[in-house]
Amino acid sequence: MCYAVLSLIVVVMSTATPSRPSPSAASSTSLPSATRPAPGAAGAPAARRRPALDWRVRFAGLSLIWGFSFLLIKVGTDGFAPFQVTFGRLLFGTLVLAVAMAVKRERLPRERRTWLHLTVAAFLLNAAPFSLFAYAELTIPSTLAGICNATSPLWGMALSMVALSEDRPTRRRVAGLGLGFLGVLTVLGAWQGFHGLDAKGTAMALLASLCYPIGWIYVRRTLAGSGHSSLSLIGPQLGIATLQLALVTPLFAGFPHSFPVVPLLAVAALGALGTGLAVLVQYGLVTEVGPTTAQMVTYFIPVIATAAGVAVLGESLSWNTPVGAAVVLAGAALTQSRPRARTKAQAT
Repeated sequence: MCYAVLSLIVVVMSTATPSRPSPSAASSTSLPSATRPAPGAAGAPAARRRPALDWRVRFAGLSLIWGFSFLLIKVGTDGFAPFQVTFGRLLFGTLVLAVAMAVKRERLPRERRTWLHLTVAAFLLNAAPFSLFAYAELTIPSTLAGICNATSPLWGMALSMVALSEDRPTRRRVAGLGLGFLGVLTVLGAWQGFHGLDAKGTAMALLASLCYPIGWIYVRRTLAGSGHSSLSLIGPQLGIATLQLALVTPLFAGFPHSFPVVPLLAVAALGALGTGLAVLVQYGLVTEVGPTTAQMVTYFIPVIATAAGVAVLGESLSWNTPVGAAVVLAGAALTQSRPRARTKAQAT
């Protein structure tokens, strides 16, 4: 994911970055973007309507939706080519966001430069990782794909220390990075020479997880502070990604010869729920509880993806998979943590 989504994931952008960003929020790479809404777009906190569902319920729902996304990809590829699965996913997700934008009366960006940046972001955060995960799951189990998605915060931390001047390496973050990649080696069974592992499929899943932080850093450098709400950016972004797949899919996958019901429903759910609705839920969570709490959904996705793959699809699970996944999540959490004393000092 994020693409459990990836995270899942989706691939998807967050909102509600404060007008004066805190160091901890600014350096976070576990959320799909760091764009800021237009001043006054969200209104004062006191003026917002209280959501009908408690944020914890929505948090749990988002974890389930993104956790089951890898299972849905696997089911979708049983009836459709990977590019067809990705196109359907983006199409259904775009339709959901188009309705949300119409209801909220969000306006599309007018600046040509913004559309050019959104085109790049659509490829890095949607078209490329979604397609890579779909192709990866032709040869690897959905459980492994979900765990590979959990490496996104590790890739993000490593890249942000190079690409973002405010992200300074600390012993805590470097230790978390090393611990996380030790977990990856455990999942892959490095001590036994990666025996029984499909190298191509695993490499595609890891590359997909790398696409997300590259895209997040790009968006942060180009669209942060653009004055547009996140919904007015992510909607067009998904639309552009859909067009990108609409051009690629006929060339490499052709058109479906049939539309089997179960795979079709899986693709529809993957797009409408895992890509469209999930973005709206995350949008609300970040606005209500902040990015630090909202990003914790990242650590539940591989757990749910693994449980779904084993329980529903009957995928096998060796001891090193859950152990390695736990080490990966511990390392990712360590890279995102901040010393208490330092945090209090910065707050004052």
